[in-house]
Amino acid sequence: MPTRPSPATTELREFLASRRARITPDQAGLPVYGANRRVTGLRREEVALLAGISVEYYTRLERGIVGSVSESVLDGLAHALSLDETERDHLFRLVHSASTPRPRKRPAARRRVRPTIQRLLDQLQSPAYLRNQRFDILACNELGRALYAPIYEYAEAHTPGQPPNTARFTFLDRSAPEFFVDYEKVADDCVAFLHIEAGRDPYDKDLSDLIGELSTRSEEFRRLWAAQDVRYHRSGRKRLHHPLVGVLELDYEALELPGDPGQRLNVYSAPPDSDAERALSLLASWTLTPSDDEVPA
Repeated sequence: MPTRPSPATTELREFLASRRARITPDQAGLPVYGANRRVTGLRREEVALLAGISVEYYTRLERGIVGSVSESVLDGLAHALSLDETERDHLFRLVHSASTPRPRKRPAARRRVRPTIQRLLDQLQSPAYLRNQRFDILACNELGRALYAPIYEYAEAHTPGQPPNTARFTFLDRSAPEFFVDYEKVADDCVAFLHIEAGRDPYDKDLSDLIGELSTRSEEFRRLWAAQDVRYHRSGRKRLHHPLVGVLELDYEALELPGDPGQRLNVYSAPPDSDAERALSLLASWTLTPSDDEVPA
């Protein structure tokens, strides 16, 4: 009976095949012979030629059969497939995962929120929240909760007892394209980041369960997942259409927490004297809890 491929092997095989398929011989500087070429991308033998390895060796790698692979071989593959820095890092992680026996012990749950992190969130004047590697919102401050109200409302209605999850909201809630003004980019970035995390830890059951759920329930997610794109999601600008204060164009920083692997602190801010700053101030005025001496006797 054939052995079922491991998640790490499957990720490596699909990633290499997708990167090979997107590059034409002309883009790689290779001549094209004959008019009956069956593939638009590179053949395995062409990738092997560009990488300086044998066809048999590359074929084994693309099938996920990984032994001891040198860094120079992987660098050659990265060059042959025109990988950017993020894709190169992803390739290295996939090869490492595919060549390493499955860990016997599962990693500790990544939903614990340290009190100091919650205190930091509460002291920030900007919208901020803490999430893990599968986009669960683990904690937030009041303004962050108000900003992401549609995501919290979706979670309360559809996944009570579980933390709000921005990936689930993005692909399963019909209001997501309205809330995320640049929805296509948000969806692309979300899937690309999940691919990075799947390569980092292919045996993370919680992550695999989320990917399986979204693949089953969202055709759009399946399409984006099949593209095998990878991208970091560390900083930038995001436009949100809030149901109470309208469109906000906010800058964000995603700060990784070395003391809590897999957790990231996301902080939004608005440019000074901007419409977004005024909208945030209005939103904040509706979320502040009056102190005791402000409450009429």
